[in-house]
Order: sequence, then C-alpha cells, then structure tokens
Amino acid sequence: MTVFDVAVWKDGKVRMLDQRLLPTEERYLEFTSAAGVAEAIRAMVVRGAPAIGCAAAFGVAVEAFRLADSGTPASWPEAMAEGMRLLRQARPTAVNLGWALDRLEPLLAGDPVDLPQRLLREAEAIRTEDIASCRAMGKAGAAILPAPPSGRPLTIMTHCNAGALATAGYGTALGVIRAARERFGEVRVFATETRPFWQGARLTAWELERDGFEVTLITDSMSGHAMSRGLIDAVVVGADRVAANGDAANKIGTYGHAVLARRHGIPFLVACPLSTIDFKTPTGLEIPIEERPADEVTHVRGLRIAAEGVKVFNPAFDVTPAELVTALVTERGVVHAPDAIRMRAALKA
Repeated sequence: MTVFDVAVWKDGKVRMLDQRLLPTEERYLEFTSAAGVAEAIRAMVVRGAPAIGCAAAFGVAVEAFRLADSGTPASWPEAMAEGMRLLRQARPTAVNLGWALDRLEPLLAGDPVDLPQRLLREAEAIRTEDIASCRAMGKAGAAILPAPPSGRPLTIMTHCNAGALATAGYGTALGVIRAARERFGEVRVFATETRPFWQGARLTAWELERDGFEVTLITDSMSGHAMSRGLIDAVVVGADRVAANGDAANKIGTYGHAVLARRHGIPFLVACPLSTIDFKTPTGLEIPIEERPADEVTHVRGLRIAAEGVKVFNPAFDVTPAELVTALVTERGVVHAPDAIRMRAALKA
C-alpha cells in the first residue's frame, strides 16, 4: 500500500502533503507554528477528519517548541491559548480536531518539564493509534460486505476521500475497501467526483489507482443510474462527525447517495474511528455545518464556470439520518442499524 506523509513530524516541523495540488503535483509544505497549521487545515492543505486531528495535535506540539525556543513561558496554558484557539476554529464540523486538542490540552496545565516533548509524544501516539484503528475497522467492515455476485468482482461505490490521504494511513472507507480486496481477491470501485472540491476525482481515484484497484470515476449525479443498472453492490463512506443517535455528517452529497442506496436495496456503510463519534451531540440536527467560499462553486482551479453575480450556497457537509445507515463500522466493531440505544450499548465506554 502507498504510504503518504499526510501530516507528520519531521525535523522539528509539521510536514504536510498539499492535497490541493493532487493529482498533478506532489508537494510537501512545512509549518512551524499553530497559526500555520490552523491555516493549512482551513485552506484544506490537509483534510479528512482523522488527518485533521493528527495535524492539529502536531500543531500543538510545534507551537510549544516555538514558544520554548524563546524561553520557557511562565504559564503554558496562557502562552498556548491563542494557538489553541486558532486550531479549534480552523474547521467546525470535523470532531476529531477538537477531540485531539482536548486530549493534549490537559498536559498544558501539568508538569512543565519537557512539555514540548511530551506533547509531541502524545501527538505521535494519536497518529499511531489512528493507523491501527483504520486497519481494525477495515477488517470489521469487510466482514459484513456482501459476497461478490456471480461472474464479476464485488463493486463498491465511495464518495469523497476517506482513504490514506484523509487519515494517518490506510483509511476508513478505503480501509474497508482495502480489507475487502484481501478477503475477496478483487474489488472494483466506483468513485464519485465529489463536487465542488473534487476529492473523489483528484484524491480517491488517484490513491486507489496507485494501489492497483480498478477504479471507475462518475459524476455525483450518476450514482442513481449506476445503482439502477445493478452496477453497485455496496456503498462505503467515511464521516466527519457522527451524532449519538447514529446520524452521520460527511461530505456534501453523501445524503443523496444514501437515499438512492436505500431505494435500490444496497448496503450503505459508514466507517469512522471512535474519535469521530460525538456522544455530546444528540442528533445530526445539532452538528455544525461548515460553509465554504463561493468561488469553490463558481470557479474550477481559477477558471470561472458560473455567471457573474450569481448567488452561491456551499455547505461542505450534509447529514445522513441513521435510518439510512445499514451499519456503522468502527475499530471496536460494527453497529448494525444504528440508533441512540445501539450506539451507546456497543460503543460507549
């Protein structure tokens, strides 16, 4: 499997693959402050809920090293407050961002000795744990996929990018697809292009091609036709936040694919780590939905495609009701037909 340095620590800096340039150019950027990491998250240099969480954790560590270079602060919580604020506000929907910061923040009020190093160790632990959780959920998800139909390989549709590029490695939805190939021998993938930021076309198709998958790219509006023709056996997507009742926020367009999958009797799986599940948010109605700049819709890589002056509505995510989710796949196991009771029974520690 191809390994990407999506968000890693290297030579005292946070190193990220600039995913805005893929698939035509592989360029790595380096950051030395929380402000720089926060802007990279906001600008989608790095994206995908688990990867954002890893990046934010490294952002905390690099900020601590930056401050320590000018002398140990009298109060670490006070010195780090602005950097933490910038990181928290970078993107509101992906719950992994706040989860990672909540995990590191208590260290700021503890023993100040070697604090930057201890923050870095915790950030590295988050990254290592994410890779392990992706592999575990991949195996759990592959185990519940339908057997390949007679005469052709299993064909899975996915939306957006929930692969190695969106995590510390291996992937959530694409982790299930990778594990499915290990189970069944051959798996074909239909990747939706994922407008308006084109994560499916730019990232998923590219990532899977590099790993030797047969990938068919379709526009977002073609999924219903593909399902109606019997071309899709299962749909597997990731999530940026899952509410306590199983409602799942994912890249805009996911909800429509879930409705179509239900109409055609196709299993619809949501794969995400436990860190993406927000038990403090009762339902999807309370999940904040990020709205992105208008030019992402009116322009494609700087070229205007829409009329001047047209109004734009550009939510980055939508919420798929739990009733449309066949199963929620996590590193702890699978929740079939998720609802508040099943979620808490299966996943709440």
